[in-house]
Amino acid sequence: MIHPSAVIHPSAELAPDVQVGPYVIIEGPARIGSGVRIEAHAQIVGRVEIGEGCQIGRAAVIGADPQDIHFDTQTESSVILGPRNVIREHVTIHRGSKPGSATRLGEGNFLMVGAHLAHDVHLGNRNILANACLLAGHIHVGSNTFIGGGAVFHQFIRIGDSCVIQGNGSFGKDIPHFCAAMRTNRITGLNIIGLRRQGFTAGQRAAIKDLFKLLFCSGKNLSQALASAREREWTDPAARLLEFVGAPSRRGICPWRGEVDMDD
Repeated sequence: MIHPSAVIHPSAELAPDVQVGPYVIIEGPARIGSGVRIEAHAQIVGRVEIGEGCQIGRAAVIGADPQDIHFDTQTESSVILGPRNVIREHVTIHRGSKPGSATRLGEGNFLMVGAHLAHDVHLGNRNILANACLLAGHIHVGSNTFIGGGAVFHQFIRIGDSCVIQGNGSFGKDIPHFCAAMRTNRITGLNIIGLRRQGFTAGQRAAIKDLFKLLFCSGKNLSQALASAREREWTDPAARLLEFVGAPSRRGICPWRGEVDMDD
């Protein structure tokens, strides 16, 4: 299951059924779980944990040093991949920037060709990142979000659950749960199609839409809109949207810009 041209450090731990292609490099103390396939020319660098059933594409590099001119290369940090992630060709995932830190992926994510996750990025579960998405350091992404090809993201922002983000967009502010975003820091509405496909009930979708309109389309500034929203009772998942918007990162929340269009 291991090609003779692969170079594997003696301290690396591989499950018995791991498949390793030609010219792969695996450094120690990497740990590779059952059913993982690592394709030709990929590099697993240092403290990397790869969960069962992952696919690592050709020439992907996982675990390299952060692109930080102040980074101390002696820092012990890591990359941790949960199970069943698909990492396609030329994807790069850098390790954490501080001692004991990690860049983390949950389970079932799909990173297409040329995507980049910088140091300390955290992805949830079942996200899709299309070709050449670029995520800077310390970004947190929820679950079930789709990011179009070539979209770029500033460090320290948050991206919520069940979002859809246009390709070639540029974002330096938080994108709340369930939102559609495009261009430069622009929320255009809700990911209604995605919410239906993910099994949100009609009642849940209606509550999310009511809250979205109150927060972003009422004519109030965000502080005023939050105060109004907190006067009402919201059940989950609308309550999670309110919590997200009410606790932004240092970068703030993307504003809504455009016509209200949330037909169900």
